[in-house]
Amino acid sequence: MSAYPTHLEIVEPAQLKIDWSDGQRRLYSFRELRDRCPCATCREKRKQPPAMLPVLTEAEMQPLRVQGMKPVGNYAYSIDFSDGHDTGIYSFELLRELGDLVEAGSDA
Repeated sequence: MSAYPTHLEIVEPAQLKIDWSDGQRRLYSFRELRDRCPCATCREKRKQPPAMLPVLTEAEMQPLRVQGMKPVGNYAYSIDFSDGHDTGIYSFELLRELGDLVEAGSDA
């Protein structure tokens, strides 16, 4: 992939905006990013049937937030979520598949 993020910004409500080197701009909900976490644990959980009555931690009951992002080499970001999860490595390719494309000239 030749496109790479040039600007990242948290926008309300609960969204991440990424501007890409090829001019594309995408908006990602925090929930979509968390639900599509690519780590091995989350991939396995998605394969399992949903629990009938899941037990939630205190952190999981709070509104989901992105608390930080760190580059991983020149190909990905790790994302720290408010529920304590921080093991997913989101490749640029995955990030380009997720989110919603924002039209040029939009303030979003």
